[in-house]
Amino acid sequence: MLLPQASLDSSSLQSVGYSAEPGTLEITFRSGAIYRYSGVPPHVYQALLDASSKGRYFNAVIRSSFRFERIQ
Repeated sequence: MLLPQASLDSSSLQSVGYSAEPGTLEITFRSGAIYRYSGVPPHVYQALLDASSKGRYFNAVIRSSFRFERIQ
């Protein structure tokens, strides 16, 4: 089951959902792919929301730093 999603103003990321326990981040990309990242601390999620470029922040901080699985 997907987490509730918040829309993002981004050319590559469509929406994001987060659960602080257990640190699960779900990202829906504009391509339609959905990925779930594990062990993401709340400050990383908040920084993603606050980033001027969501895609750039994702690539620099999240993409290769956390375990993930494609769920759709």
